[in-house]
Amino acid sequence: MSSAPRRSSSPSRQPEPEHPLRTIREIRESLPEEQRGHFDAELADTDLDALPAVLRRWATMGNDGFLDLLLSTPFEGLEFGERSYDDAASGP
Repeated sequence: MSSAPRRSSSPSRQPEPEHPLRTIREIRESLPEEQRGHFDAELADTDLDALPAVLRRWATMGNDGFLDLLLSTPFEGLEFGERSYDDAASGP
C-alpha cells in the first residue's frame, strides 16, 4: 500500500477571472468620472505588495454593473420618508 497522494484524472483548471479588465488603463476607463480621482489617489499610495488586491477590487467595482443598475431605475418603488419598521412600531 502506498501513501502517495492521489492525483485527479481531470486537468486542473485556472479560475475564471472575476472581471474582463486586464490593464490599469482599462480599470480606470471603466470607472465613472467621479471615481477616477479616488482610484488615482489610492493607486498612488498603495504598497507594491498590496497592489494586486487593490487592482482586483477596483476592477470588480468597475465591471459589476451596479452603477448601471442604479441609473436605469433609481428609486423605483421606494417610498421616501417612511421606514419599514414605522408601521410595526405604531401597532394595529
